[in-house]
Amino acid sequence: MACFWVCSRPQHKKPISDSVENVQKKELLGSVVSGEEEFSSDSSKASSENGNRVMVVVDWSVEAEGALEWTLSHAVRSHDTIVLVNVLKSLKPRGFEFGNKVNSTKEAYKLLFSMRNMCLKRRPEVQVEMALLEGKERGPIIVEEAKKHKLSLLVLGQRKRPILRRLLKRWATGRYRRRRKKKSCRATAEYCIQNSSCMTIAVRKKSKKIGGYLITTKRHKNFWLLA
Repeated sequence: MACFWVCSRPQHKKPISDSVENVQKKELLGSVVSGEEEFSSDSSKASSENGNRVMVVVDWSVEAEGALEWTLSHAVRSHDTIVLVNVLKSLKPRGFEFGNKVNSTKEAYKLLFSMRNMCLKRRPEVQVEMALLEGKERGPIIVEEAKKHKLSLLVLGQRKRPILRRLLKRWATGRYRRRRKKKSCRATAEYCIQNSSCMTIAVRKKSKKIGGYLITTKRHKNFWLLA
């Protein structure tokens, strides 16, 4: 697994406010949580004098961008650190596949820096780190990376499965392989929610007409949070 890290420090450091745990209970799930959501020891350790560490998994999808927007507006304070993570699928370095890998890596860098700029523009007082990881299975890689850095919170985008596709799935079993890639985003979020040592949240933006976000955790699925 390959990895690179880049860190952008905030221009000003402000006094510590509420921890991520309190923010999650007050703003994230409101009365639904009511103090029942579990937080691991890793999460509590992450709440230190240096602030909390919040990891956001990013890619080119609208869902990932929505997850980052939600994190910036709901889950971080001025003393916190956002860790942007992108995971590339491993490719064997041979022939045209090697060229594809180089192009994919360049695009991944471009994405991370674009998301970092978004963070610095919206929340210049927050520290930003970036990590580019590589491997076959996104879920286990993300969970392991989160464990290494003792995060307070892990955030992923969540895709909506169209109704028609859900109906077709009941009988079109012969096309399972063709749909595996589209399912990977949902499967990754579900894996991380169930296996991460820190609190993990899948976020999906509701339509512009309705507004707000749908939040999924280990205990609550598709809880509607008004923005």
